[in-house]
Amino acid sequence: MRATSLLILLNFTGTALAADPIVVGHRGLVKHAPEQTHANFSACVELRVSIELDVRRTRDGQLVCLHDDTVNRTTTGTGKVAELSLRELRQLDAGKKFAPEFAGERVPTLEEVFALLKERKATSLLIAVDLKVPDCEADVVKLAEKYGVLKQLVFIGITIEKREVREKLLEVNSDSACAALCPTADKLGDAIADKTCSWVYVRFIPTADEVKKIHAAGKRVFLVGPLVMGNEPQNWAKGRAAGVDAILTDYPLECRSGWRVEKK
Repeated sequence: MRATSLLILLNFTGTALAADPIVVGHRGLVKHAPEQTHANFSACVELRVSIELDVRRTRDGQLVCLHDDTVNRTTTGTGKVAELSLRELRQLDAGKKFAPEFAGERVPTLEEVFALLKERKATSLLIAVDLKVPDCEADVVKLAEKYGVLKQLVFIGITIEKREVREKLLEVNSDSACAALCPTADKLGDAIADKTCSWVYVRFIPTADEVKKIHAAGKRVFLVGPLVMGNEPQNWAKGRAAGVDAILTDYPLECRSGWRVEKK
């Protein structure tokens, strides 16, 4: 059975065993393919790696997946995403800078990514949607509804700090899973009490008791930040032992394969 913290595994004695956390690739598989491209997302689907992606708007209002507010770092072009039309953005190569063999990759639209998930029946993947721009909540949710992927999404980005964004997402569809930031353990009570979130977005490694409190409130735990973003097997192990539901890292394959080795 594929490891996912949304399931409970039972051993032969009937005792409930906590499953491994969902391992989420920050911007996909950034060490192996150009970030947030079709090649990258397709590889994630093939390898069953959950995905974190970023959402921005073009000048003509199209939703695209790109982290920076400019195209300078990841494509062959220059300029702000918000000042380029989708047609202009599509003319840029989003793969060549990563490696010559990826030349010709383009910045995908969010709709194309959702269509890929539906086409490939990638229902087991968690998709962390980092909203980078305001006033896109309704459009993102409606696209997710169109392709039947809303229940796979957890909204982060500006969602984690802006209650009004969470409220807008929930107004469009009450099934929208929103995360709220909990930067330190002393803020845990606020996150647990927040009725607009179903995920607590922690930038510290919580204890098992803290995770139990979050779970008792019907919420899940997303462990993020510098402690786990790099190649941090000790910190991944601590989060796993505490029972977190998902971990965001630039090294998802290393994280997951390390756990498989332990089980042999």
